[in-house]
Formats: sequence, structure tokens, C-alpha cells
Amino acid sequence: MQPFHHLLANNLIANITNFTVWFALTFWTFLETQSVFATGMIAGIYLVLTAMLGIWFGSLVDHHGKRNMMLVSSIASLALYAAALAGYVLDPDVRGADTGSVTLWLFILVTMFAVIVGNIRMIALPTLVTLLVPEDRRDKANGLVGMVSGIGFLTTSAISGFLVAWGGMAGTLAFAIGFTLVAIFHLLFVRVDEPRDTETHDAPRRIDLAGTLGVVLGIPGLIALILFTTFNNLLGGVFMALMDAYGLSLMKVEEWGLLWAVISCAFILSGMVIARTGLGANPVRTLLFVNLAAWIVAVFFTIQSSILLLAVGCFIWMFLGPYAEAAEQTTLQKVVPYERQGRVFRFAQSVEQSASPLTAFLIAPLTQLVFVPLMTDGAGAAAIGDWYGRGPERGIAIVFSIAGALGVLATIGAFRSKSYRRISTAYAVGAGNEAGHPAEQPA
Repeated sequence: MQPFHHLLANNLIANITNFTVWFALTFWTFLETQSVFATGMIAGIYLVLTAMLGIWFGSLVDHHGKRNMMLVSSIASLALYAAALAGYVLDPDVRGADTGSVTLWLFILVTMFAVIVGNIRMIALPTLVTLLVPEDRRDKANGLVGMVSGIGFLTTSAISGFLVAWGGMAGTLAFAIGFTLVAIFHLLFVRVDEPRDTETHDAPRRIDLAGTLGVVLGIPGLIALILFTTFNNLLGGVFMALMDAYGLSLMKVEEWGLLWAVISCAFILSGMVIARTGLGANPVRTLLFVNLAAWIVAVFFTIQSSILLLAVGCFIWMFLGPYAEAAEQTTLQKVVPYERQGRVFRFAQSVEQSASPLTAFLIAPLTQLVFVPLMTDGAGAAAIGDWYGRGPERGIAIVFSIAGALGVLATIGAFRSKSYRRISTAYAVGAGNEAGHPAEQPA
């Protein structure tokens, strides 16, 4: 196996670990509290922390060895998982999920920090694709990265459901500690020859937000691409805040976890297709097309209280996700200089993710206080309840449809914009990275 494949395998182990904890924490909190508000707050806090720490994580990746930072990420996660498990075992308020207890929210924060530190890996891996994979094969390599994420989702959604049902958060955290140790041990034997770069090693090791912003503004259309994805994430926060509450309203936690395991096969299938066919001559156009399709699906997949309709809609959504992610990464890998990629990647992700907490914080109480009553015994139930259905989960469902309609309108507007043409031209020219570092090792 080449270093790139070893790194993919190692990231798969880490993804399984971190995704399992994230799913399990959300499942466990909803089941113990029966509160949409609580799960919405968890999603919002997670996204705020991710956005706040992202640019710093990117600077760490740029200023240190990428493989070494992946190792540091796992070691930090290991320590935090151990601390969270100790808190769970020692504090009855945590085990009882008392939402009025400070220690419960401290436990949630520590657990989320353990997952969030894993984002360092998610920054390092695309930069290693730039280093290890020739430019004309990077879109396919990014497809493999998406496939690894899909395998992680497939296994962790099912594992999380059963872990919560059988072992609660104690079993989940013990599982996470064991698998994190495996990832650390494996990564110790992976070697990557990273070039010594003047900026990376000789310049002061600072975040340099101003310089990163200058790079972003200097690439035609890039800021518009980031803002478009930010708006998508603004709507996407609806799904992060409400999806588990909606699914768990229709089925048991074990069934919901298994359903996600089946649905996540779409991630793997999508990654395999991308790895074989690529993304076409213009990844930006591919990004907009898959976004349009995804938002159309979002309008209809909860239009009735149907597990089958939910499953089909989520399968399509998951299939399109790796296309969007690979298209954006492929574009950035070509137009952004290699020595700045960690910071620019994370700057883009931080800006994009900054919108989701706002939605998650607002939409959970808004859904519980406005849309649930509206579709239970309010005006909405009276107007469309005969065919749409009535009840709390119908209140959640209508929020998905509204978000999908707004996403369709935004994507149509992006297709018609000048910025779309500018970033497409920048990609065709390959302004930033072609003068940077060529791939030095085969994939």
C-alpha cells in the first residue's frame, strides 16, 4: 500500500470512532430527555466550536507535518474520551441526563471537543491529496476520501444505535477509547515525505488570518463560492438540528441506526463512482447541479409520514453529498497555493459552518414552539392536515420542506451569477496551485 492508502485507512478508523460518538451522544440525549431543544443546542454548540477552532486547526496543519498533526489529533481525542468516561461514571447527574445540571453540559462539551479535535485530520487529508496525488487524478482521490467517509457513516450509525440501546454512553466511550488507540498505533508506522517549504518552516508560525483572507480574495469567484456554501449550510443546520428527532419519532433507536447504516451505502457508492469517473471538466458546475438535486429532494422527502420516503430521500441526499464535497475540494486544491491550503481550507470551512449554528440554535426552539403546535392543532393542521398529517413530527417535517424550497431558489440564483463564471474560469486556468508543489509520491 502507498502512503495515501494507509492514510485513508487510518482516517477510516478515526472516522468510525468520532462519528460513533457524535451519533451516540445525539441519540442518547434525545432518548433520555425527549427534547428537540436539547438536541438542537448540542448541534449548535458543536458547530460553534468547530467554526471557532477551524482556522487555528488550519494553521497547525500548515505549520507542522500533516501526518504528525493527524497523530496529535488522535492523542488529544483519546485523552478527552477518557475524561468524558470518567465524568460519566462518577457523576449521577450525567448518567441521569439532567438538563439542569452543569456537569451534564460539561460532559457534553468534553465529548464534543474529543470529536472536534478529529477535524484536524479532515484538514490534513486534503492537503496530503495535493502532495501525494497527481493533479489529473485528484478528483478521483477525493472520491475515495468521500467513500471512506461513507463507510464511516455506514458502520457508525448502526453501531451507535446498538451501543446506546445496550451500553449507553459508557459503552460508547469505551468503544471510542479502544479504536482511537488502534488509530494511533497504526499511524506510528506510516511515513510521509513532506517537503521543507520556506513559508511553512521559516516564517513565524502564526494563524495569519489577514494573509489567508488576501489569498481568498485574490482568487476570482472564490469568496462567492464560499458564501454560496455558507448559505447552503445555513439551511443545512435545519437537518443537523432536526433529523434525528424526526427519525426517532418514526422508529426505535436501533431501527434508526440500522436505517442510517443502509442509507450510508450511498456514500460508498458515490465515492466509488467518483473515483472511477471523476467530476467532469468543471467541478464548480458539478457542485451546483448536485446542490440543486439535493434541495429538490429535501422539499419532498418528508411530505408524508413514511419511513420508505424518508429512506429514499436520505439515500439520494447522501449519494450527492460526496460529489459536492469532492467538487469543492478539487477546486480549492487547484486554485489555492499548497503552502496555504490548510489555512484556506479551514477558513472556508469555518465561514461555511458559521451559518449552521445560527440555524440550529434558532430552528430547534422555533420548531418546538411554532411549527409543532402549528401542525398539531393549529392553522397548519386545519389547512393541510387531512393530506399532510398532524402531530409533532409533521411540524418537524414541514420545516425540512421550507428549507429545501429556499435551497432550490438559492442554487438557481448561483447558476445565473457572474461569480460562477469567474470561479469556473479560475479553475480552468489553475491560477494558484500549478506553481506550487507537484505530487511527489504515487497514490
